[in-house]
Amino acid sequence: MKYVDRHDPEARAWVAEAIRTVEADANRSCDTHLHVFPLPSQWGIDLYLKDESVHPTGSLKHRLARSLFLYGLANGWIGPETTVIEASSGSTAVSEAYFSRMLGLPFIAVMPASTSPEKIGLIEFYGGKCQLVDNPRAIYEESRRLAQETGGHFMDQFTYAERATDWRGNNNIAESIFQQMSLERHPEPSWIVVGAGTGGTSATIGRYIRYRRHSTRLAVVDPEGSAFYPAWVAGDSHMIASGSGIEGIGRPRVEPSFLPSVIDRMIQVPDATSIAAMRWVREITGRHVGGSTGTNVAAAVQIIKSMRENGKQGSVVTLICDGGERYRGTYDDDDWLAERGVDIQPALAELRAFLRI
Repeated sequence: MKYVDRHDPEARAWVAEAIRTVEADANRSCDTHLHVFPLPSQWGIDLYLKDESVHPTGSLKHRLARSLFLYGLANGWIGPETTVIEASSGSTAVSEAYFSRMLGLPFIAVMPASTSPEKIGLIEFYGGKCQLVDNPRAIYEESRRLAQETGGHFMDQFTYAERATDWRGNNNIAESIFQQMSLERHPEPSWIVVGAGTGGTSATIGRYIRYRRHSTRLAVVDPEGSAFYPAWVAGDSHMIASGSGIEGIGRPRVEPSFLPSVIDRMIQVPDATSIAAMRWVREITGRHVGGSTGTNVAAAVQIIKSMRENGKQGSVVTLICDGGERYRGTYDDDDWLAERGVDIQPALAELRAFLRI
């Protein structure tokens, strides 16, 4: 890895301006909305969807990419001629391509060949290049190889996600949720539900809950085929899995940013249920969301069912991770699902019945 010459006044001035530019992006973007998901009022339970799809690059990963750039710049890892490289299934790479273009830096995304064409198109729109690999587990080593070959910087979101974000506050997603909930009828959420992607979001929220002494519990949801859930259940961080069929969450290995000690409950969701929930959210709210949002909502439904069975009232908060327009040719395409033998109808029927219980 090349380091910025700390004795070069021009390089230091470039880094200072780069940090100002990245922080100005946050200043221009108002906070993301917290939508109410309609539940029967007599239940005494409220469900909220925090809409991270309204960030400039359309996903929750915009926050992460901004933090990773600031971390890399402040550490002297990114300079005026650095090629930025990331291993990503799509959304993080889209956001990093955006910030790379903003700073005038070349960007390469190393991604599984199965990544949706819509995400590839967005990365290229922002001036990035895409390097596709057939084996999803090979993205890490290929990213390191490219960084060495180009003298660039491998961002390595899966290692640095939990340490690049200020979990104590500073307008992170946890602080934002609690501020936005302050005037609701159940202002302190009973549960916050997030996906296990890099592990960074759950680490940030879990730490913040403890730091601010909230009674809120954290549920982390994982799609089938991912290593996080079985590793959490077994207490074995070395477990390897086949990998997730839901883009953006779930990994074939337990990533370094995953912090199991801050998690109160983990829930595993089948892919068919994730995709059914994605469609169901659109039916109920009119919002076109992605597959990882479906995974989140499916887990939130499980939690709400449990609360009702135990006579509990309160609020549950989860995330809209990105928009469904990125999955028109995959999860939102019935022919694509049929080719892969994915039948979402039983899960969709169960979700539709949920509101009638």
